[in-house]
Amino acid sequence: MLTLHVDAAAWRAHMKSTAAEYPALIPVAKGNGYGFGNARLATEAAQLGADTIAVGTLSEVADVTRVADFSSILVLTPWYPGEPSDIATPPAVVRTVASVEGLEGLRGARVVLECLTSLRRHGIAYTDLGEIARLVDRVRIEGWGMHLPIDRFPGTDPVREVAQWVDTLQAGALPLGMVYVSHLTSAEIARLSSRFPEVTFRARVGTQLWLGDRSFFEARGTVLDVMRMAKGDRYGYRQRQAPSDGYLLVVSGGTSHGIGMEAPKAVIGAVRRAKVVAAAGLASMNRNLSPFTWQGKQRWFAEPPHMQVSLLWLPADVPPPVPGDELPADVRMTTTHFDRIQLA
Repeated sequence: MLTLHVDAAAWRAHMKSTAAEYPALIPVAKGNGYGFGNARLATEAAQLGADTIAVGTLSEVADVTRVADFSSILVLTPWYPGEPSDIATPPAVVRTVASVEGLEGLRGARVVLECLTSLRRHGIAYTDLGEIARLVDRVRIEGWGMHLPIDRFPGTDPVREVAQWVDTLQAGALPLGMVYVSHLTSAEIARLSSRFPEVTFRARVGTQLWLGDRSFFEARGTVLDVMRMAKGDRYGYRQRQAPSDGYLLVVSGGTSHGIGMEAPKAVIGAVRRAKVVAAAGLASMNRNLSPFTWQGKQRWFAEPPHMQVSLLWLPADVPPPVPGDELPADVRMTTTHFDRIQLA
C-alpha cells in the first residue's frame, strides 16, 4: 500500500491555529483533497466549525454533502456557457460567476462575482461593471471574489489591488457586503478590514490550512518484494540490464497513485535551473530519481513506474529492506492518491 501516515493531533492543532488566524475562514477542499480526500477535509472543516466550504467543481459538491452539512458550498470554477443544465444543485451551492453571460445563465442562483485581478485567470473586468449592474437583480449575490497571485514582485501590493476593486464597486453602488479573497495573509486582510470596516473579508484557504506543516504527515510505500540481481540480469517491462550487482525493490506506489507523474514547476534562480538541467541530462540516460528513500538516501527508479508499483534499484553494498517494510516518499500532495490514510 501507499500510505499517508498522519499525526492527527498535531495536524488538527495546526488547523485550529490557522482558523484562529483567519476570522471567518473558508476551507477549500478540491481536486484530490490535497492528498487527504475531499470527504475527509469536509469532515475536518465541519469539526472546525466552518459554516462555508469551497470546492473546485460542481461535481465535487457530492464529496462534501455526503459527510457534512454547510450553509454554503462555494464552487470555485466559474459557470461557463453550454454547461449542462440538468445537474442537480443543492440549495447550499453558491456558484462563481466570472462573466456577464454567467449572470444571464444562472437566473435566481446564489452567486459570487469573481473579479479579474493581476492573476488574469478569469474574472469580471472593470469594463463589465455597467452591464453587471443591469443584471444583478437576476441572481442572489453572496459577495465578490478576488484571487491574487502567490508570488509578489517589487512594486506590487495585493491590498492596494483589492482596495481598488472595493472602491470601484462602492462608487458604482453595486451590492458589496462580502468579499472572498485568496492568497492574502491574515495581516493583509486585517489592513483591508481596517480600511473598509463595513465590508466583511473572508479568506478562502487550502494549502496553508491542510499542508502548512509537512512534519505532521509522511507518505510511505510498502516493500512488496526484494530480488537479488547480478550484473547483466534483465528485468522489467523494457528488459533493461542490471548495471552491477544489487537489488531490485518492488514498492507500492505507481502512476495511478501519482508517482512519477510530476506537474511542471516554476524554476527561479541559477542554482535551481542548474539542477533541472542536470536532472534532464540524467533522464536522457534513463536515470530518474524516485521519491522513495531507503537508508537515508533517495533511490533511483530501475525503470519508469508501473501503474501500481515502482521498481527501484539498490546497490549491493546497501542492506536491503524486507517485504513489509515501508519506504518514506517525498510526494506532491496535490497530485498523489493514497491507498490508505493512517491517522494516529
